[in-house]
Amino acid sequence: VVPVGVSSALPKTESIALLVEKNPNMLAATFDIPPGTESAVTPRIKMGQSSNVYALVKADGKFHVASKEIKVTLGGCGG
Repeated sequence: VVPVGVSSALPKTESIALLVEKNPNMLAATFDIPPGTESAVTPRIKMGQSSNVYALVKADGKFHVASKEIKVTLGGCGG
């Protein structure tokens, strides 16, 4: 289980989705962002191995994506 954080400064952010490239089910989480609220989420997602994680943000009817490689170590202690 890996803690991640995503925030959006885009106006009219409607939703945020997290996708993990190497997970059997790529979609790890989705969040609807109510109008007038801060568009930031900090979930913990399950990852079986190191992988690219994509943040998909829908804002003003358009989709935006960012990615980051997250390394998962065996045992969680660098071993």
